[in-house]
Amino acid sequence: TQPWRKLVGPGEISNSELEEVLVSNGDGALLKHLQTLRIFEGPGKKFSLDAGAQVNDLCVDVGDKDIMKLKFSYFSGYCGCFLFLQVMMSSEKLMVTTPTRHVLARVGGQAELSCQVTPPRSVESMEVRWLRNGRFQPVYLYRGSHGADGEAAPEYVNRTEFVKDAFGKGRVALRIHNISISDDGLYQCSFNESGFIDVASMNLSVAAVGLETQIHVQAPDAQGIMVECNSAGWFPQPQMEWRDSRGETLPPASKLYSQDEARFFHVKMTLLTNRSQGSIMCCIFNPVTREEKQTIIILANDFFNQDNIWMNLLVSIACLMLLVFVIYIIPLCRADCTFGRLHRCLLVMNLWPIQILSFLACAAVLFAVYLPLRIRDPQFPLYNDWIKELLI
Repeated sequence: TQPWRKLVGPGEISNSELEEVLVSNGDGALLKHLQTLRIFEGPGKKFSLDAGAQVNDLCVDVGDKDIMKLKFSYFSGYCGCFLFLQVMMSSEKLMVTTPTRHVLARVGGQAELSCQVTPPRSVESMEVRWLRNGRFQPVYLYRGSHGADGEAAPEYVNRTEFVKDAFGKGRVALRIHNISISDDGLYQCSFNESGFIDVASMNLSVAAVGLETQIHVQAPDAQGIMVECNSAGWFPQPQMEWRDSRGETLPPASKLYSQDEARFFHVKMTLLTNRSQGSIMCCIFNPVTREEKQTIIILANDFFNQDNIWMNLLVSIACLMLLVFVIYIIPLCRADCTFGRLHRCLLVMNLWPIQILSFLACAAVLFAVYLPLRIRDPQFPLYNDWIKELLI
């Protein structure tokens, strides 16, 4: 005998919440007893219950009309949704990010350090600060709609530029001009506003590729030929190696690194070889920029052919011995000389004309050996320098 009301379409009870609801299938049989029920209107849509059941025909026991109390109206529902969205937006956390954590710049060039507030919003009223890791003075400080150059580190004054083209989107950048090796290191970008502060870090890598590589060849000694490769103006410390004509690495005799006052690296590498390698290449590699400089020198086979030198020397000695034999030994053997006659023969041989002739003969033999050697061997001046150093 409950006063059932059958709902066959939307609109009779909508957007309402009842304190007590009895749900029937239309035949009077009780299906569910709920404390609350919301019925949403809409053409062609099913009625939806909080319990998850959906039916097309619904009977609701409203009982005494005093039981039904309207808790929310259309206006109060819209206000609640608006306040909920505002709370969600205000509770969303701001963050500072960077498009890249590694920035590469060359000595003498420029670098741009960018950072972004997410979600995007205007940062015009915020304080933006760039700092070097471990230093108190900022690289650049933006406060109150303008830069505070007086608080920046002295080495960055008149070298920085604040890029604020995308202020409204929360993106800013610091451009550093005339990069030097001292700018290499870790940087931090911080945003500060009442109730919000966050920091993002990025690393600035400074690189320099050295001057032209020079190769020097020292005079050969008993161990072989010393080849020396020099270069300067590198940063960071480069890698060096020798390579032969086939591209294979040759073990160096020594490697030497040094830095000047500007922190540029000077490098020196030597190679000791006692046989021809064809072309020898000095390679210096920058590990940051991945750039390499190469210098090639060709060592001729004759440079290592010591047999020719010794052969010429032996020929010269043989000629001298033959000359002495012809001038001194043969006359003595032909003359069956007694001691007195031998003494007279030696006196004749010691006359100054005979000595001059002997000297000229020896000089002619040496010149005959020296001249072809000087013409054929392109490294002959090195031998002269080597002999000069030994004599001095």
